[in-house]
Amino acid sequence: MQRATEQAILPRYRNLGKGDVEDKGGNDPVTIADKDSEALLREGLTTLDGSLAFVGEEAAHADPTVLDRLDQPCWIVDPIDGTRNFAAGQPPFGIIIARADGGETQSGWIYDCLTGRFCVAHKGLGAFVDGERVEARATGRQTPVAAISLIFMDEARREATKRHIAPSYELVDIPYCAAEQYPRLALGTNDVSIFERTLAWDHAAGILWLNEAGGKAARPDGSPYRVDEVGRTGLLGAASPALWDELADRYAKLD
Repeated sequence: MQRATEQAILPRYRNLGKGDVEDKGGNDPVTIADKDSEALLREGLTTLDGSLAFVGEEAAHADPTVLDRLDQPCWIVDPIDGTRNFAAGQPPFGIIIARADGGETQSGWIYDCLTGRFCVAHKGLGAFVDGERVEARATGRQTPVAAISLIFMDEARREATKRHIAPSYELVDIPYCAAEQYPRLALGTNDVSIFERTLAWDHAAGILWLNEAGGKAARPDGSPYRVDEVGRTGLLGAASPALWDELADRYAKLD
């Protein structure tokens, strides 16, 4: 991750040339740095354990059948999470890697390319930041702080969320970067989050890390997130199970 950051990502930060940014559709940009980072990460992870299938965001965009590998033991890679920010020359952005088996995340790594913050979790072994074990903590605000992603909701759900959930929270801007949002939920910055789109490379590592820290991330009905549920939407994250339960109760009333 550090090699990809140093060789593929940071040299192009605020230094993208004409033709270095493309739109994959739906205001979803990809840069030459994303592609080069994924190539470096694939090379490194294959060397580390070539028995695992490789599922990279850009590989899956080029060939959707790559997603069929998610039910196998696999590496799941977001070569630059927060590409919209990166392409605009602003933070946050990072690299996310997960290792999954049987549809469940077994390990996760989240690297902040600018600060070097390194979040790590292994199933059943706790969550760590820069080698120090962390326990999720709420903001302590009288009104819980919420970062709610409305981008991929349909209009009816977006308006229902604004009416029935938003008034119960202190709303803050979303960072457009899961590599930043999950740490915010555990480190006392945000209390709850709602995600509509739940792609494996965005969420597999962060969900494991937050849960191992003692927070909670799960589908709105309480079922665990699985990387092989391609196309399923809806995900709630919170700094504690109690905060999650409160949000889930409000979310259920949207339907």
